[in-house]
Amino acid sequence: MILDLDPNLSDREVEALSERLKKMKFTPVRQAGNRIALVQGVGKQVRKEAFLHLMGVKKVSNLEQKYKLASRLFHPEPTVIECRGKKLGGGHFFAIAGPCSIESKEQIDASAKAAREGGAVALRGGAFKPRTSPYEFQGMGEEGLKLLRDAGAAEGLLTVSEVMEPAQVELAARYVDILQVGARNMQNFSLLKELGKVKNPILLKRGFSATYQDLLMAAEYILAHGNPNVILCERGIRTFETYTRNTLDLNAVCALRELTHLPIVVDPSHGTGLRSFVGPMSLAAVAAGADGLIIEIHPQPDRSLSDAQQTISFEAFAKIMRDAGLIRQALDSKSVEL
Repeated sequence: MILDLDPNLSDREVEALSERLKKMKFTPVRQAGNRIALVQGVGKQVRKEAFLHLMGVKKVSNLEQKYKLASRLFHPEPTVIECRGKKLGGGHFFAIAGPCSIESKEQIDASAKAAREGGAVALRGGAFKPRTSPYEFQGMGEEGLKLLRDAGAAEGLLTVSEVMEPAQVELAARYVDILQVGARNMQNFSLLKELGKVKNPILLKRGFSATYQDLLMAAEYILAHGNPNVILCERGIRTFETYTRNTLDLNAVCALRELTHLPIVVDPSHGTGLRSFVGPMSLAAVAAGADGLIIEIHPQPDRSLSDAQQTISFEAFAKIMRDAGLIRQALDSKSVEL
């Protein structure tokens, strides 16, 4: 529920009201403009009239969506996530680039340099790799995280890496700025709860067959457990089409922008699985209004130990970023009313 308060209430009076709401077993979250959003306890059903007698409450509105904290009604303005001096979302476009898997110091250092020179804000690299086959490269583990940290620090980049289970969260959080949840783990609720306990921003990838509500409910787990810094990622879904690895759903950018305040990035590498498609779909995502991109790059794409077919060269990444800048400039230069 949303409680609209008397605008003349003092901070002390709002705090007193919040304490009263906590005693009623609700979690109050204060918003701009003297509003309080309430997160109901499990199984708790309370009529909105029960709040109208409370001091300073002028209006009570229901949050109809199952996802409360992720809802645009709960938080009307776009969320801007701040991480080590960098702003992500809410008009602050950001690109994340790097190899699918960290393979060596030389590889990740070269990728970090190319990512920075191309205009990326963050360096990605997998240390724990959930592969379809148990015989494929599974990642370097903690040693890979150390290499990622050092490469990012040398180039002034944020770092992004995937965690696969709750036991990895504390370890990864010591080395990495942004923790990624892969598509296979989008509904790993034990993992999501653990990620709610850390302060690191979380990059949450959409599952292969997940609806928009499924994705937002997964984000809700992280938000409800105390971490407000969630970035949503559209990375393609499974359809009947087999020419591409997945079907990149750019409808998601527009739909999620209406439904949620959280930043939205697009992964054209996994979304297409084809190197030649990464550039066009990156630009389409920018034109659709994505807050950012996450792209796989490698010094020698054909020799990448994972996802070689969708990994692009440093030069190709730089061109995508230049072209993306032109699209963003064109969109900013005119206002189109539909």
